Amino acid sequence: MRFKYLPFTAGVVMTLWFAFWFGAHVVSAGANERPEKTNSDMQITFDETKLTDRKLRGVITLKDAISTALVRNPDLMAFSIEIRAQEAQMIQAGLFPNPEFQFQSEDFGGSGTRQGFDLTETTVQLSQLIELGGKRSKRKMIASLDRDLAGWDYKSKRADVLTKVTKAFIDVLADQKRVALAKEMVDLAAKVLQTVSARVKAGKVSPIEETRAKVAFFANQIALQQAKRRLEGSRKQLATTWGAKTALFDQVKGRLDVLAPVPSIEALEGLISGNPDIARWATEMEQRNASLALAKAKKIPDPTVSLGGKHYSDLGENAFMFSISIPIPIFDRNQGGISKARERVAKAREERQAATLRGFWDLAETYRSLSSAYSEALGLQTEVLPGATAAFKALRKGYHQGKFDYLSLLDAQRTLFESKGQYIEALRVYHQGIAEVERLIGTGFDAAVQTSNKDIRSASYEN
Repeated sequence: MRFKYLPFTAGVVMTLWFAFWFGAHVVSAGANERPEKTNSDMQITFDETKLTDRKLRGVITLKDAISTALVRNPDLMAFSIEIRAQEAQMIQAGLFPNPEFQFQSEDFGGSGTRQGFDLTETTVQLSQLIELGGKRSKRKMIASLDRDLAGWDYKSKRADVLTKVTKAFIDVLADQKRVALAKEMVDLAAKVLQTVSARVKAGKVSPIEETRAKVAFFANQIALQQAKRRLEGSRKQLATTWGAKTALFDQVKGRLDVLAPVPSIEALEGLISGNPDIARWATEMEQRNASLALAKAKKIPDPTVSLGGKHYSDLGENAFMFSISIPIPIFDRNQGGISKARERVAKAREERQAATLRGFWDLAETYRSLSSAYSEALGLQTEVLPGATAAFKALRKGYHQGKFDYLSLLDAQRTLFESKGQYIEALRVYHQGIAEVERLIGTGFDAAVQTSNKDIRSASYEN
């Protein structure tokens, strides 16, 4: 068997294949290349996903809770991993089809003159699929947009985590206030019990009043234990936001009694486009249109070009061979794929509108609750609590002087502490409402207040 010229043939084939590969690269690049974005373009700080061994102990602030949750929250970590997976898919989408190597030897091991290898024909061939219509660039664009959508999912989840942590922190802060209020009620009930007992011993009031005072004292002790259990539950809920099973911190630090005016609903609606659940749909529409463009490109047939060489053993001769095959798009022109992609574009338009309307609906509902809580808290702060405090002090002083009976004092005490409890609850709802509004508008509450103030100033200037 003579392979004298086979190395030469193989070398020529490889040279031609590299030239052919370069041509395929140029053809497939197309005009639809989309510049690749980096993580910084998506404004996502992936350093947040790095675990830390720092444990929250002692007194913690909302900033401490948020920073820890952003690092340790398992759901958020999973979304950041998905982004990296989509980045890997971008690499895969930009790869060229692999060439195909074919070696063929025939006319040997038969009978008669074909028993040996003297009449063998040996073929070495390389084939390459050439993608036309910019399919590769369109795949890369879709993969890049999928990565961007994963980034929006991360932002949405990040906003959810921020809101969840903030609301859980507010719950702990409010429950701490409730425990402090319950302790105050127990201390006050103990003092009242001492006063009533002294008056009973002095024969100034009936022993039944001492019994009532004892009942009130024990009831307040029970309320204190309930408040402590509620606080412990809210502490654990806060700890779960950063993946902990137990709360290692002692208490949270913050103020509930700070009330900022609620901006107008129009000012908030003007910022709702910052909501990542709504903002993502611009990228979603771009991705659906890119998928439609790829579906249309798939109806363009992709040729397969083959280059190789053949050796004829009986003649000791070599020859080149070249072939090209092109699918004939008679039956399958990707009609179904194009129709499917077109319908998904239409679906995305409807989903985008639905997401926007849902955002406005949620904002209106949250705004109603926030405004109500603000009005209630402000009224309790400025009118109810000062009046209830003054009334209780006056009745307590009058009771010592024998001017009022115990039932009047007990009623004033109950009114005061119920008002304080109502005030704490109104503050809790108010601050949690702010957290929900910030989630819905995708920015801080201060920005909405500033926007509202600008609108008010503009209106006053116009008037």
